[in-house]
Amino acid sequence: MIPDMKQSGPGVEAAPEVYAPLAQSPWDSMFVVVRAANNPVNIVEAARQRVTALNKNLPIYHVKTLDEYFADSVAAPRFISLLLSAFAMLAVLLACLGVYGVASYAVVQRTHEIGIRMALGATGGSVVRSVLYRGMLLGVTGVTLGMGGSFALTHLLSNLLFGVRANDPTTFAGAAFALLLVAAAASYIPARRAAKVDPMVALRSE
Repeated sequence: MIPDMKQSGPGVEAAPEVYAPLAQSPWDSMFVVVRAANNPVNIVEAARQRVTALNKNLPIYHVKTLDEYFADSVAAPRFISLLLSAFAMLAVLLACLGVYGVASYAVVQRTHEIGIRMALGATGGSVVRSVLYRGMLLGVTGVTLGMGGSFALTHLLSNLLFGVRANDPTTFAGAAFALLLVAAAASYIPARRAAKVDPMVALRSE
């Protein structure tokens, strides 16, 4: 019993097939697969000599290892995946800068309020938590909207995925967690800056 084998690339499901004698279903070309105990490149010349001994008029071409054939079959999806990964990293960087900018601006706008709260007894920790809360609220909102859009558009990338579903819950959970960490990190510096606000300076700023 021979298991099903993929014939048209890793992204195409194996279809039912049967083996038939070459005389019943002749082709103008054929592939010969040779298993090597060591480096397969070392037996190429020996394989050429064996085929030439059988028929010197048979042309031999496209001699590659299975690893090279597999690499060629996934070259285009791999390039697109690398390109999308680069854009995704750029998007994460822009998101981090955006959250940091918004959180910093919010701290500047709330300088007088923060000064009053600290003058009335608010601790630095409570100020940090307040700024972090606003930053994380922004991050959660963005992740929620982004995940909704991702679920709707993942079918466009299904032909680039091998061995994983387009709506893989582990992948989505990991991406959401990473983005929330980015939002927390981007909000932490403004939060620390807010905790160091001098109440007297803040009150005089108005």
